[in-house]
Amino acid sequence: MKHDKVLQIGLFGFGVVGEGIYKVLHQTPSLNALIKKVCIKHAEKERNAPAALFTTDYDEILNDPGIDIVVELIDDAKEAFTIVRTALKNKKSVVSANKKMIAEHLPELLQLQEENEVSFLYEAAVCGSIPIIRNLEEYYDNDLLQSICGIVNGSTNYILTKIIDEGLTYVEALQKAQQLGFAESNPALDVEGKDATNKLTILLAHAYGIITRPEELLHLGITRLHSTDTRYAEEKAYQVKLTAQAYKLSNGKVAAFVLPQFVKAESQLHGVKNEYNGVIIESKLADKQFLYGKGAGRYPTSSAVISDISALSYDYKYEYKKLNRKEKYAITTSYYLKVFVSFNDWSEVNKWDFEQVSEFHSTENRQYLLGLIHVEKLKNASWFNDPAVSVILLPESIIEKEAIISSSLKKVSLQLAGIN
Repeated sequence: MKHDKVLQIGLFGFGVVGEGIYKVLHQTPSLNALIKKVCIKHAEKERNAPAALFTTDYDEILNDPGIDIVVELIDDAKEAFTIVRTALKNKKSVVSANKKMIAEHLPELLQLQEENEVSFLYEAAVCGSIPIIRNLEEYYDNDLLQSICGIVNGSTNYILTKIIDEGLTYVEALQKAQQLGFAESNPALDVEGKDATNKLTILLAHAYGIITRPEELLHLGITRLHSTDTRYAEEKAYQVKLTAQAYKLSNGKVAAFVLPQFVKAESQLHGVKNEYNGVIIESKLADKQFLYGKGAGRYPTSSAVISDISALSYDYKYEYKKLNRKEKYAITTSYYLKVFVSFNDWSEVNKWDFEQVSEFHSTENRQYLLGLIHVEKLKNASWFNDPAVSVILLPESIIEKEAIISSSLKKVSLQLAGIN
């Protein structure tokens, strides 16, 4: 039921998103919400709002009984957690876009919501304006969800688009992304796959009721992409995408990881270019659904935050229904992945880590193979963390069989591929 009273908001952060939200709420009375106070770091900076609106004191917002909702939009994950934790303890509902903070503290945040009977919403933390969390919470509040596979980081997708489509080097593409504001001056969180892993951690809670930590998930970014890899992609009419995936196996457990992947032309993800995000959701009955939109930036993020504020006027909260089910899902590493691996010399890669090698090619400057490897072997291989080695998933990469081939066939497989 919608409240008649105007909700009073305390806002942390007044950057491009914070200012956008202030303007939208100020100009849209039908939203029944107004910003009462904004907490900022630098009081001396000029801003497009009345000076009386601003404070540098957290407590003016967190201890104000007249403030109903705290909207947190700062960059610092540690500081953001302090703000959100205090707000929830003070029985204020919270809206946040800070995926790093949420992913790293999800168990504590779940407990605080329940103990204080308030709502914590964060649609803007994953895929910008794409309503993926609400979709998983409401439409897929059942056991029919088979898989999620998505491009959830706009910065890396922009960089990969420029490399594959325009032939730029990684360094050139990164610089262009930074110039346009799609990548930070320190882009490590994006290009090393950590941002996408934070988002996958959040999605797992809503998709399968799995509470995990980002560091527990297998992940790799795009920093090692080599010209050999892009040439191979061109030959096969593939795109290279950084994908976040969660896939329910036949044993009821879930495979989850963030890795670069070759994407076929017939996949909906193939046409997701530049800073856009795209997510494929597969259900046992509905087959595949595709969600597409801008994943970051002022307007997509503002749109998602405004949507959450509006939902709070109806007392909406995430119910985390799958967390309370009798049957619990869990992350598994009992599966194999089909991978493309390129490297300078065989001394960099242990061929016996692979269950099977289907192709092997050698050029003057670079070697590459297509192989099948157990996910635990991949995760623990020293070469998986070698900057000189590139690892990219092949399309339809997950293989469930526990025993793919015998050890004698494995040896034959490697010999047939021309690997001594």
